[in-house]
Amino acid sequence: MTHPNAELVERLFGGFRRDPVSVARAFAPDAVWRVTGANPMTGEYRGRDEILRFLRQTGVLTNGTYRAELRHVVANDERAVAVYRASGERNGRTLDIDQALFCLIRDRLLVEVTAVPFDSAAFDAFWA
Repeated sequence: MTHPNAELVERLFGGFRRDPVSVARAFAPDAVWRVTGANPMTGEYRGRDEILRFLRQTGVLTNGTYRAELRHVVANDERAVAVYRASGERNGRTLDIDQALFCLIRDRLLVEVTAVPFDSAAFDAFWA
């Protein structure tokens, strides 16, 4: 049996390309999404609307090539960790790395998400 918070993360990834409404519904209104690194995407995005604008930008800046393919997710009653493959093309550069999302979940909604690339140098170079 899959934990309900793992299912929440699976729905989030399933909605990235085809169901923006399910993506929006995954976040608490005051959620925070953090991106580590040293590039223009690095930062803290506060609130559902700002997070959704950030997520849309990944598609805009890559001419729709950005993909996040969920590989693994584990969860308990308060947290989830997702490992996924991030790929895309941008300005003649290619991204193809694993990343992790560390999630805090309350009332079946994402309240904090921290995105961490496994290869920070490649991530920063891609978004530079």
